Amino acid sequence: MNMEDTTEPTDIFLWANQIDAIKNDIDIELFLFNRNYTPYSTNFLADLNTQMKPLFLFDYIGEVILGAGTGMQVRDYELSEAEPGMLMRTELAKVGKAETLINLIEHQRSDIVEFSEEEHEFKRIKGVVARFSYKSDPSKTFYTIKAIQQGNVLKGATSWEFKAGRFGAFQADVGLKMPADNQVLIIDGDIFIYNQKKFETLFQYEFKKQLIADQKVAEIEKQYKLSFPEGLDMQALVRERKKIATKLQSMEIGEVTQEKVVEYADDMQLDLMTDDNGAIIIMDGHDLDTFVNLINEDYITSEITGKRYEIKSKKLLDEPEGEPPRG
Repeated sequence: MNMEDTTEPTDIFLWANQIDAIKNDIDIELFLFNRNYTPYSTNFLADLNTQMKPLFLFDYIGEVILGAGTGMQVRDYELSEAEPGMLMRTELAKVGKAETLINLIEHQRSDIVEFSEEEHEFKRIKGVVARFSYKSDPSKTFYTIKAIQQGNVLKGATSWEFKAGRFGAFQADVGLKMPADNQVLIIDGDIFIYNQKKFETLFQYEFKKQLIADQKVAEIEKQYKLSFPEGLDMQALVRERKKIATKLQSMEIGEVTQEKVVEYADDMQLDLMTDDNGAIIIMDGHDLDTFVNLINEDYITSEITGKRYEIKSKKLLDEPEGEPPRG
């Protein structure tokens, strides 16, 4: 696979027509990968040959070739919302987990072990990668990738098979219903996204949500004085904490002042410290959770029991009838 930067993105319509012409002269390998994006090699029996390319190649190029005749458009994932008749594209270099996975398969093949249910457990598998290479030039490759739904996995120990009118013990270690939909295609430095939701789930890449989170982080850094350990900042912490990135989407920043945050933390007996300059110290993700909860007013003390609570969701009530709005 050519990992060098290219000045122009892949012309997916030209590519699909070229691959369609030589589709019988392309080899295929399968890899599984787990939630940590560790790839495992696999083998398949000859009787699957009739299914492999239709599932992992023919349907992908067929959708593009059909789309060329019906006005399909290719749009940048980061700048677009999914619409019918649209194929979204992003750069492999932007999607860190996808880039890592491809690099491991391409450049660390000797370190990749064969998958074993006893050693690796199929319940930990996140997806399957089909690696295609040209018979005329094995260095030229591309990939299609599908997410594995654990609901489509059958464990041999607890499954039965129905054959010739009778139930019997399921003979395989694991059974899998392979996803039939097109999901992700990688060509050189380009990722083509056929299914946005599954792409985002596969590689934990939610650019639009992260973009909003980054904007909120900038607002917070402008409004509050914060202190981080050397080499760490709020943006880096937020990128590693999906829960906080999600919470930031709808937060109003600045309604609770710096002084109120410190006072609020003290009232709630929370372990949040300040330095000599009055900056709030954020040492790790736990401190960040506490700080974000404070500026979102997510802690209360019950007037009935005196117990402290963290609020998981809030709904603003209307003012009681007959009372003027509180300023």
